[in-house]
Amino acid sequence: MRWSFRAHPVVRRAAIAAACALAVGAATAANELPSHEIKAPHYGDTLFHFFQDHHFTAITTLMVSQKFERIAPHDDEAEVLRGGMLLSYGLHREAGAIFTQLIEKGASPKVRDRAWFYLAKIRYQRGVLPEAEDALAHVEHNLAPALEEERVLLQANLLMARADYNGAAGTLASVSAKTPSARYVRYNLGIALIRAGDTTKGTAVLDELGRAPAEDEEYRSLRDRANVALGFAALTNEHPKEARTYLERVRLKSMQSSKALLGFGWAADAMKEPQLALVPWLELAARDVSDSAALEAKIAVPYAYAKLEAYAQSLERYNDAIAAFERESTDLNESIAAVRSGKLVDALIERNRGDEMGWFQRLDDLPELPHAGHLAPVLAQHEFQEAFKNYRDLLFLTQNLEEWHDKLGVFEDMLTTRRKAYADRLPQVRARAGEIGLEAMRQRRDKIAADIAAGESVADGVAFANDKQLELLALVKSVQANLEKMPASPETEQARARLSLASGALTWQLADDYTGRAWAAKKELVSIDTQITEARARDAALAQAQRDEPARFDAFGKRIAALDPLLQAMLPKVAALRREQQAVVQEIAVAELTQQKERLAIYATQARFAVAQLYDRANIKKDADHVAAPQ
Repeated sequence: MRWSFRAHPVVRRAAIAAACALAVGAATAANELPSHEIKAPHYGDTLFHFFQDHHFTAITTLMVSQKFERIAPHDDEAEVLRGGMLLSYGLHREAGAIFTQLIEKGASPKVRDRAWFYLAKIRYQRGVLPEAEDALAHVEHNLAPALEEERVLLQANLLMARADYNGAAGTLASVSAKTPSARYVRYNLGIALIRAGDTTKGTAVLDELGRAPAEDEEYRSLRDRANVALGFAALTNEHPKEARTYLERVRLKSMQSSKALLGFGWAADAMKEPQLALVPWLELAARDVSDSAALEAKIAVPYAYAKLEAYAQSLERYNDAIAAFERESTDLNESIAAVRSGKLVDALIERNRGDEMGWFQRLDDLPELPHAGHLAPVLAQHEFQEAFKNYRDLLFLTQNLEEWHDKLGVFEDMLTTRRKAYADRLPQVRARAGEIGLEAMRQRRDKIAADIAAGESVADGVAFANDKQLELLALVKSVQANLEKMPASPETEQARARLSLASGALTWQLADDYTGRAWAAKKELVSIDTQITEARARDAALAQAQRDEPARFDAFGKRIAALDPLLQAMLPKVAALRREQQAVVQEIAVAELTQQKERLAIYATQARFAVAQLYDRANIKKDADHVAAPQ
């Protein structure tokens, strides 16, 4: 009987949900993404990588942006996101410190409870149960209904881990039967009651679930599990008839069918009906021996034949079983050798590649090894999964450090190129800056300002005349000078009158245009002042860059030089850790395969002992027949 924990379907990943839950108070699950304006481009870049599931790139980019203070006004949100990504790598202590700090800054009760809940959930998944209980103890009563169901299940799991079955049953009994996860709660409640010793109530709960209609494969599988649990509980309590009733409900092609067939056979045997036991056991014995139930059926079948006194068939079946066990043992030895040679780990990496490291990456494809069927129970182990994730992360870090080490040479070349470009272009830039003549520009500006002031003091508009008007003024003066040289005559007087009229018209025009042209001139003067100020700022920046740039080049060079020995020191350390972790992964797999071998050895010993008993029985019968024969 296994304890079941089912996450609410809307929760895609606990760490991502935690980040969203804290970053946006209204969000209650991972699919309720924040919908607010991102005002810092660097924070937006981090979110882009985050929602692409490139968490390593996201967290490193974010930490760099935080270092250079580029993410305001999203500082708190960014810190929440960093905590969520740390959770995705299993760094629950560091994430807990971040969440605690943010909570102390004044988070709302709902946000605070969600943060503690997700932290407890990650800690439970990591197997650090005391820390998970501590986090869960901080949750009050502010969770949404869906998360409250998960909290109850998580609380029950933690109680079960401490063998407090009564406490777990009491916790689960408080969940309403109308909740989405009610069937899982009922299943867990039944298991908890049985383990707590209240077999009657536990059986009643599981029996109700085992007879309930199921609309999809998920719930049909849960129903099968409930019936298998009921069947083996009844066998344990020596109620084989009830066990048969429960086990008959299990579908023949379900994942639980092997256990059900095995249990049904033992129930029939307990009822002294070996003929009936043969039916499920023969079906089970024909299945792959990588299934532990099928392995046990290999010796259960000849056991039943012996009970029926079909000794020849029993002996044949026992010998077949011994041969099958020996073949399987040889195959297991080959699998163990393949694991120890590194083929398993290499094949898993090859068939389950990920862009980056991450705690939620899964093993989707089995490697193609000679006896891949042996790997199913190995890969199903939580311990193996976690160890392999650590190995894969170390492999990613190794590759990442190697890439950075290779990039250092590129950075050195880039720095050399920039130094040369700076040395080549600086004289040209300084020469062009000198050609501009900022001082001459300032002097010309001052003269223009003086002309404007003089024109305003006279206020006759001549200072602001355009080219055509200046040409006309010059013409008037020229004509006037010529008329003064001419002798008096009626024609001369008439010409002087016309000249006076033209001069008056021009004077009136200049006076009329004076205000607008004076304003335009002063506006142009402001524009000139702005341009001169900008030119001076650029000149000062250029002079400052001339002083600072060599120092910056030197600083970059020192950083590159400092990184090289650091990477040189880290690479062998990470490589050593990766080799150690690979050994750990392989030993976990070998330990599981070795247990399978030991189980095979036990079954083989039992089969040989049974064969010996059959031979002894046959010899005794032969001697008895010989004695009884007439002399």
